[in-house]
Amino acid sequence: MRSSSSLDQFDIKILAHLQREGRCSNVDLAAAIGLSESPCLLRTKRLQEIGIIRGYHAEVALEKLGSHVIVFSEVTISNHRPNDFRKFETVAGKYPEIVECYNVSGGYDYLLKIVAPDITCFQALMEQLLEDDIGIVKFSSRIVLRQPFDQRGYPLSVIATGKTDWEC
Repeated sequence: MRSSSSLDQFDIKILAHLQREGRCSNVDLAAAIGLSESPCLLRTKRLQEIGIIRGYHAEVALEKLGSHVIVFSEVTISNHRPNDFRKFETVAGKYPEIVECYNVSGGYDYLLKIVAPDITCFQALMEQLLEDDIGIVKFSSRIVLRQPFDQRGYPLSVIATGKTDWEC
């Protein structure tokens, strides 16, 4: 995979625009980033081929589908051998309600983002994970009350250049 240093300003513009408007046509994309259509298409295809663009997705408004709950759960497992991590990740990955899973440093081992129809279903999921005997010794959960904002995408120009509008 290419490093961010091998991406130029047009590559970053393509990625940033596609994060915001994944369904735009190549014509619209080329116009938005200030490049002609053919080179724009070639760059987009190259970004896909080298794995920087993984795919395109629909942004679903969960609130329009019905009630749901979003929960972040901190999970600690008993042992820290590679097989123990793999076992946890394999089993946790089988539950579609677990939409994100991060192996983290600090006071616990995993941070899970869980989306369930309600608290009862969330609790049943956690009980099932405990019954699955995948080494969970402790979990602590935080129920999302509201989401004041969602950036929708990554700060690509900051990551690629290391430059911010503020000093770090």
